[in-house]
Amino acid sequence: MSESKPVVLVTGASGFVGRHVVPALVRAGWSVRRAVRSPGGAEDEVVIETIGPETNWQAALEGVDAVVHLAARVHHTQDEYDVQLYRNVNIAGTLHLARSAAAAGVRQFIFVSTVLVHGRSNEGRAPFSEDDTLTPRGLYGMSKAAAEAGLRTLARNGDMKISVIRPPLVYGAGAKGNFALLTRAVSLGLPLPFAAIRNHRAFLAVQNLSSFILRRLAHPDPDSNFEIFLVADREQVSTPEFIERLGRASGKSPRLFHVPPGLLSMLLNVMGRRDTQDSLIGSLELNVSKAIATGWQPEVSLDEGLLLALSAQET
Repeated sequence: MSESKPVVLVTGASGFVGRHVVPALVRAGWSVRRAVRSPGGAEDEVVIETIGPETNWQAALEGVDAVVHLAARVHHTQDEYDVQLYRNVNIAGTLHLARSAAAAGVRQFIFVSTVLVHGRSNEGRAPFSEDDTLTPRGLYGMSKAAAEAGLRTLARNGDMKISVIRPPLVYGAGAKGNFALLTRAVSLGLPLPFAAIRNHRAFLAVQNLSSFILRRLAHPDPDSNFEIFLVADREQVSTPEFIERLGRASGKSPRLFHVPPGLLSMLLNVMGRRDTQDSLIGSLELNVSKAIATGWQPEVSLDEGLLLALSAQET
């Protein structure tokens, strides 16, 4: 690695977001050190088998100027074992990494949290903002909220500058979850019962998340050691419009049909899919004025982001 370049450690570097963030950092002039779970023989990697309260970060953090912490425990059941996994990785693991980074002299720490610390929907309320009282939903949202609280305390008592980013659904090439499901449904021409939905939801192209991370690294706040940001694409659209735009990007015509929202909600509740109900039927609007005030602007539009996601998947 070139000593003339600033060094950034990226956790979760081999995950969906990491595979986009790492090359963006390289293009911006950073020397990237990738934290990986198993060795792949690459010069820029450091093996961290597990993230938890006892992880030894000394070698990984040597000479590092900044940390971008993407790794997290995401989708698991609610049993006691999984509760402990969330605590070990998302809370204790995050805070142990941050404390280790501060002790190693790291100047900046970027923590990618989740909009779920606000809840799954702001239906009937103003768009979520950074100053709202948190109402996290599920083990994942609650663990991220707890990690944020610990980072706030750490920043108050130290010199390392910490930025927390709360993204909504992040889409792009390699994305999983609801985006992958919708992409496959549109590709297969499956009928989707969302034509009657009139919600508004925030989405975030992975390119726009990457560009905001770069913005924070390049322009930290001189007078604050802890800042939180909600980040989203310019357009916040309804579920059926998002599906229509996804179809346009893929050259397919989505098969949307009308089911009354009340009936659809009831059916999803009966099926035990309350999370799907909130994420597809409810509104999730974000006030991103604080992020814009930093001088950042989304690099790609919703349509451009979808085209990039699908064209990359086809190659």
